[in-house]
Amino acid sequence: MKLRTFFTLLAVSVVTLLTLAGGSLYWILSGSPLPLLQGGVMAQPQAAVFVPKQAPVMISLLVNPDRLEAFAKFVASPGNRRKSHHEIEELEISLLSKTGLDYHQQIQPWLGDEITLAVTSLDFDRNPQNGTNPGYFLAVAAKDGELAKEFLQVAYSKQAIAGTADLVFESYKGANLVYQRSRRSTASNKLSASAVVSNFVLFANDPNVLRNALDNVQVADLNLKNATAYQEALNTIVEPRIGVVYANFPALSAWLANLPIPELPEITQTLTTTFSLKSEGLVAQTALIGVKGPNEQPPALSTPVAALNYIPANSLFTVAGSDLAHLWEQIQTGLDPDSPLQQVLNRGITLLQEPFGLNLPQDVFSWVRGEFSLALVPNPNGDQPDWLFVAQKMPEVNVDGILENFDQLARERGYSVGDLPLSDTSVTVWTKLRTTTAKDNATLARLEADVSGVHAQADRYVILATSVEAMSQSLAQSQTPLLNSEQFQQAIRGLSANNDGYLYLNWDQSEPLLQQKFPLIRVAELAVKPLFRNLRSLTFSSQGAENGIRRATAYLNLGIR
Repeated sequence: MKLRTFFTLLAVSVVTLLTLAGGSLYWILSGSPLPLLQGGVMAQPQAAVFVPKQAPVMISLLVNPDRLEAFAKFVASPGNRRKSHHEIEELEISLLSKTGLDYHQQIQPWLGDEITLAVTSLDFDRNPQNGTNPGYFLAVAAKDGELAKEFLQVAYSKQAIAGTADLVFESYKGANLVYQRSRRSTASNKLSASAVVSNFVLFANDPNVLRNALDNVQVADLNLKNATAYQEALNTIVEPRIGVVYANFPALSAWLANLPIPELPEITQTLTTTFSLKSEGLVAQTALIGVKGPNEQPPALSTPVAALNYIPANSLFTVAGSDLAHLWEQIQTGLDPDSPLQQVLNRGITLLQEPFGLNLPQDVFSWVRGEFSLALVPNPNGDQPDWLFVAQKMPEVNVDGILENFDQLARERGYSVGDLPLSDTSVTVWTKLRTTTAKDNATLARLEADVSGVHAQADRYVILATSVEAMSQSLAQSQTPLLNSEQFQQAIRGLSANNDGYLYLNWDQSEPLLQQKFPLIRVAELAVKPLFRNLRSLTFSSQGAENGIRRATAYLNLGIR
């Protein structure tokens, strides 16, 4: 296994540990006296003092994994307790399978309350002759320093006996570094350098990475812990937490592309995320720096938008909010056109507008001044899922003229435009006729109509859909809308009522489709089975800006199944 792969799995595994304590904890959180019952601890990653402020990414677990496992043992049924314990053991085994280490015997006795891992540099030796060599760093808090030193001595003794490397002992700025001088000419592909500094055991893939980490401690301006922007972001998040993730988007994008420097080093975009335990799930509070806009911007909504009443309860994916025109304008002016976030957003918009055959920013976003909701809903015939878009009619917007423009665009593309009654509402359908051969008689032809789009007006809203079936679900009065469904209400329970809208993903129903469209999801599921096995839904909402920092919250609804 390459170190990049190992380090990625290690990072994902730490994030998974953050999520394992989130399932089936409602009655525990209301009754247990342990500090984690408030959602976590009011702590910051102390190992951030070793990490440079320009680091691409840092992930910290701020509580001992055994404390998280203890929560899982309180699950109501004995069967679920055993299952949860098995999942954590499964994660520990997979995480350490390539290291030859035994967690319970070698690590658990001295492990403290913090595990921090980071990509500290894109190319630590800056030597173009040997390619790009990122710096990988791991800091583990030790509650027993002597046991930690014994662990290191035993580990290196085994490697020395195996004869794969010579050990080098070096004193550097008051710390004793131990690393391997490989007997091969190839670059090291392991976390082969270590040191014990204060109450931390440090690991890195090269002694230069450790030396740089110690330099960061002695010069405050170099390390992430004392970086002004990082501290300002953390200070906007006042909830207790069990973990922190920090990402520098330009540098992170370069690391993922295996580049020695960011493509646009002048762009500053950082995201700081904290994870907190909540009933039946995990809440991620985020603080984004590097988006232009007003320094202070309160949330636009205090209740979910009524447009969700036209979205079926079985929706796979839903976005809802208000004043889409203003929101898009803020995004366009707030993000640099070449920034990683803007590029991801543009790709997403392209994927969304293809089913409609429209230029969404120009044809739709520009006139949506009120409530809106976009949803992907299952097709009852088993065909590909359909899109639904609901927009509130506003007095200053000529909705009839906009719909007529849509009809004209359909005609220009060869579709027939006609009206038909549906659920006591007149809807307009774009169809294209075609002939097919009957299955039981090849000499007989049938006439079929392909539907490209449907639109209707209901009360104060305009509804657009990609099929008659989707429009029928939207207009059906007998169905339970998404807004009133218990699953959606549970999905937003962990979020603030004051927000700018919701992004809701029903993982239970959308997982097969997402696996088909995005094969990387299947790979991620294999790496962190406990997370995806217990994930029911994911909900995201933004809360405006505070001191120039964009705030948002994500809620992972988890449960032991």
